[in-house]
Amino acid sequence: MRIVLMGPPGAGKGTQAKRLVERFGMDHLSSGDILRAERASGSKLGRQLAGYMDAGKLVPDEIVVEIMAKAIADGNAQRGLLLDGFPRTVMQAQALDRQLERAGKPLEVVVVITASPGAIVERITGRRSCPKCGKAYHVKFIPPDRKGLCDSCGAKLVQRDDDTEPVVSKRLDAYIAQTRPVIEYYRRRGKLKMVEVDGDKPPDDVTADLVEALQAFCAHV
Repeated sequence: MRIVLMGPPGAGKGTQAKRLVERFGMDHLSSGDILRAERASGSKLGRQLAGYMDAGKLVPDEIVVEIMAKAIADGNAQRGLLLDGFPRTVMQAQALDRQLERAGKPLEVVVVITASPGAIVERITGRRSCPKCGKAYHVKFIPPDRKGLCDSCGAKLVQRDDDTEPVVSKRLDAYIAQTRPVIEYYRRRGKLKMVEVDGDKPPDDVTADLVEALQAFCAHV
């Protein structure tokens, strides 16, 4: 399968993407991970990305498309593909369609995870991570044994610059303005399978809903 996974920030896309990849054996390309890796590299492009990401703004289409096109081309198309966080604008969706069509591997499924604004803010602003070992926590859902300290290495946990409430609000506004039209763009394409699930449910229930829908799709292909 070739799948685009969509939804607002904090809807649980990252968690569900990992589970779907394990279940169906696809390549997983997370635009967030790919862009953050470029940012961490310290390159000129990475510094440009930092300015956009720290301000809660979407990275310009031409930059995202260039980076993601290379990542897709470098992947193993025979395994199937799950794109997480890309495309985020109609222009990006059109560029992705052209690339996959040229490769003879058109998009097949669009998965949309919905979530309420209150749940999104709570999930994102509560995230913490260890700067030394990378272990992830949440102040409410996955708290460390010792407040503010990593269970594995004892380092002081940190909050990402773009996980604060003002930045989250900007990211949600950007999603509504730019990414929702992408969902409508895909809805108008009759050949695509559209799957929508409720991301306010517990993660295991969301996974079960997704697996059921995708297995049903595979059975009819």
